[in-house]
Amino acid sequence: MSATLPAQYRRALSRDEINALPIRRYEGRVCLVSSPSELEQAAAELMQERVVGFDTETRPAFRVGERYPPALVQAAGAQAVYLFTLRLKEVHPVIAALLASETTRKVGVGLADDINGLRPLMAFEARALVDLGTTARRLGLEKSSVRALAALFLGIRIPKGSKTSNWAASRLSPQQVTYAATDAWICRELYLRFSALGLLDPAAPATA
Repeated sequence: MSATLPAQYRRALSRDEINALPIRRYEGRVCLVSSPSELEQAAAELMQERVVGFDTETRPAFRVGERYPPALVQAAGAQAVYLFTLRLKEVHPVIAALLASETTRKVGVGLADDINGLRPLMAFEARALVDLGTTARRLGLEKSSVRALAALFLGIRIPKGSKTSNWAASRLSPQQVTYAATDAWICRELYLRFSALGLLDPAAPATA
């Protein structure tokens, strides 16, 4: 990659430094898609976006060999974050179409894991994916998690309290909704920050 990382971003922040940063959570509009009209609106709005923050949440496994499929997809646009509960099969075509779009970039951290988790659930051809963790590692950063990148590039701390909650529950708690929305939103914010700093290689293909 031809981009050069500015000097102030070249060192990893310590755990104490990250914990001293102000906590930020997504405070905008969140739509937990649960009706045909909400699904239609989500599809229309997301397909108009140039950049969408993308993430999934999976029920945690606590036993050796225990695994679960993704339970939730989060997609963050400029005006709202949409949460899609994957047990509703009606949402699958909308997610597949979003992933296949060549004009809407899906940006996140660890996108390969998200995409691989979704493949057994629906058929799609993923296009225009940008993995910010991969970008960070190419720039020489050792820590490339969402939390580490948000601290380094945005000066904020992302709380992780709901990470191991039950994402397959029939009703998500307000804390889960905020956590899930924040993860997708912060990925979009990081992409915009990387772009403003000239850290995204325009010649590189937009793939995870």
